[in-house]
Amino acid sequence: MSIETNTIPTLKSIPQWFEAVVAKEGNAFSGLLRERSAALADFNRLGFPHKKLEKWRNTDLKISLSFDYSLATADFRMQDVLDEVFECDVQELDTYVMNLYKGRFFYKDNPLHILDGGVIVGSLKAAFDQYPELVKKYFGKYATTENNAFNALNTALFLDGLFVYVPKNVILEKPLQLINAVGTTEDVFVQNRNLIILEENSQLTLIQCDDSYNYKRSLTNSVTEIVIGANASLDHYRLQNINNNSTLISSIAIEQDRDSRLNTNSIILNGGLIRNETYTKLIGEGAQADIYGVYLADKNQLIDNQVYVDHTVPHCTSNELFKGILDDYARAVFKGHILVRKDAQKTLAFQNNANIILTDKAMINTKPFLEIYADDVKCSHGATVGQLDESALFYIRQRGISEDNARLLLMYAFAADVTQKIKIESLRDRIEDMVKRRLRGELSICDQCVLQCSTPEKYNFEIDMTKI
Repeated sequence: MSIETNTIPTLKSIPQWFEAVVAKEGNAFSGLLRERSAALADFNRLGFPHKKLEKWRNTDLKISLSFDYSLATADFRMQDVLDEVFECDVQELDTYVMNLYKGRFFYKDNPLHILDGGVIVGSLKAAFDQYPELVKKYFGKYATTENNAFNALNTALFLDGLFVYVPKNVILEKPLQLINAVGTTEDVFVQNRNLIILEENSQLTLIQCDDSYNYKRSLTNSVTEIVIGANASLDHYRLQNINNNSTLISSIAIEQDRDSRLNTNSIILNGGLIRNETYTKLIGEGAQADIYGVYLADKNQLIDNQVYVDHTVPHCTSNELFKGILDDYARAVFKGHILVRKDAQKTLAFQNNANIILTDKAMINTKPFLEIYADDVKCSHGATVGQLDESALFYIRQRGISEDNARLLLMYAFAADVTQKIKIESLRDRIEDMVKRRLRGELSICDQCVLQCSTPEKYNFEIDMTKI
């Protein structure tokens, strides 16, 4: 059975897509039909977000929702798309590479792999079939659908995604790299669903890449649920570089237990409209969450970062640092919400958003926000919006550096506060090289891979160091 529904995503078309998904994949997700139906009901009640909603006041989806998209439920052979799905290998970065294609987990041999220590990695669809009790224990418990339309839509329509399970006391030394490749012959509507489980005392490094390899239009709705057990540790990197015709809505819901450690870093280099939502709930004492991001936008691009940290118990720490550089007519949104509940004494929570505006047409709407009900805490928040420091430019140019390179150096140093926090050296070097090229206006998607990993040569600033 092969169903292709091509239509503008309106409230009337969603039930048609739901019927197509259930008809095609209903038996693949044992016992999930009730959850899918409830999620569809939530979406029908909520509808697509609009600017009258406070959380969406500065992000308008009208244009993104005005095109004909195809929700592909047709079967395809893995070999047929082997040449289309790229493996984006950063120079000297050794990872387990996983691919999503049109909302499906792409594999050559087996949909699930058992790695050292009993780590399970592979297709969420296959995990529902082979490990139903394990998946049901966590699935849908963190990315709730009652008040989030895109979570509801994803739960109702997703076809597949990445499943990762790291057992108790297991350290996965080699990072996992998930590549969501968007590039088809038609405008495509993609639903990805990922579930990441770290049990007690485990460790994992996860790299999520959202990439385009042609200029076709896409609307991707990605939902990731992450559970970090007691004394477990997750290093998470979200790299986004899609074409200007595409929209990406990415939601990550994280729950952290006692003494767990989260380090997550979002690097946003390009995209027509990108909205990242990060929800972190600290439920065990001693948990720590470090949430970082850097976003670079030009032309008419829109980058929206929504960060929510929920401190529910005492003695937890959270740090947020987001930096943005906007050129041309680009717009950005940052909303950081830290909630410290009544019993969350001895909380340490810090939040900062800094932005550089390069033209008088670019705009940032920033809203750092603290909601505190405990009385023994240390919390702070701040936001800055400004231009490049003219005195710093003057000082650098006195060393024989051209104005263009002086501006580039200042912007690169500004962004480096975030990129330097990437712990993987080879990945950090490649990202910093990409940031330099992006600031120079030279980074764009190529025929095979937006990360351009087939060209490992470094970018040089062309500065005569003998004059400094």
